[in-house]
Amino acid sequence: MTTPVSIAFRRSEIVAALAVGCVALMMLGLQPALLGNLVEQRRISMEGVGLVAMGEIFSLGIGVVLAEKFLPLNRLRPVAVLGSLSLVAINVLTLYAQGDAECTALRVVAGLLEASLFWITTIVIVRSWQPDRLAGIFLTAQTLTQALAALALAQLPLHFLGWHAGFIVLAAICLVPLPFVARLPRQVGTHTDAVMPSLVSLRGFLALLVPFAHMSAIGTLWAYLEPLSKGAGIVGSNADTLVAWVLLMQVLGGSVAAVAVRRWRVGTALVLSAAAVVAIGVGIHRLAAPDPFAFTALCAVFGFAWLFQMPFHVRLAFDVDPRGRVAMLVPPAQLLGSGFGPLAASFSVRGDNVQHIPLIAAGFAACVVLALLWVKYRAPSGTGNGVLAGGGHFK
Repeated sequence: MTTPVSIAFRRSEIVAALAVGCVALMMLGLQPALLGNLVEQRRISMEGVGLVAMGEIFSLGIGVVLAEKFLPLNRLRPVAVLGSLSLVAINVLTLYAQGDAECTALRVVAGLLEASLFWITTIVIVRSWQPDRLAGIFLTAQTLTQALAALALAQLPLHFLGWHAGFIVLAAICLVPLPFVARLPRQVGTHTDAVMPSLVSLRGFLALLVPFAHMSAIGTLWAYLEPLSKGAGIVGSNADTLVAWVLLMQVLGGSVAAVAVRRWRVGTALVLSAAAVVAIGVGIHRLAAPDPFAFTALCAVFGFAWLFQMPFHVRLAFDVDPRGRVAMLVPPAQLLGSGFGPLAASFSVRGDNVQHIPLIAAGFAACVVLALLWVKYRAPSGTGNGVLAGGGHFK
């Protein structure tokens, strides 16, 4: 699928951009484990988990939009170097944070720095020859690196580092982009001839509401996975291992989506994925007693559905606006949804009681179906066609 802003990037340039993006989003995969450690050390409260998670993810999403507007397209390499080194410092400083407000402030800054790196990846994906397929490849690679990092934290003998191990490892990972900097593309076009973000129309807004609501559901379950797993009878290193296995199931989902995104109907895929998340939320809520096996099975499906649907968000955006203006806003919409979900859910948390979290996630997933139906039947189209069927149109 080519677009009016497609660029023939070299393979080394694409690999470098994807590597930078994997590091930028590393914290999102490790949030349950790392935020769980902060709660156990009483650095933040259980009520503050949603606030801290929301702060970083919100600033990451908004930061991508700000980066597209203000950062120079011909300075990708200096941006990558400064962003990586600054992230190392922020992750180390997080070890000394005390209280919800202080930790949230530091993670907001971290989100903005992560946005500067993720922006580089977004630029390359949206302006590549096959943006939807490359998005699936990136999501798979990004999640695989998160899974490997989570497994390392769960299985490697890092006990001598104490509870600090997670953020120390995260800080070290933030140095990874430096060897790839020299391979980043020097030229990716200009702001004037490329994909300046725009909602374009009501259809564009609704196309962005789909990933926002979808990731609100996902982010809600993910941010509270650690306390939910405790309620299901999964504790200690088993909880860290569960996080790693969820990430590995994401890899499987992303791998399938990278192939299916060009073959499956967009609407069908997104509706099925949203319905799966609804069922998962209801299923977790209805677990009558601690049941580690059932909870793990639901989490496995959750991981698969998470990454499976994300490339279809990009495809939907390009079907609505082939110039890529809506597609440029898909990653921020996904990230903002990932932050909004935990924030909204945090208002239902009382002490250590998180029993309503899965139902809130199910409610967000149901909104995805409503948004898709609105696009199909009610939102005006310049061509008179829908955007959810195979090839980009309803029949």
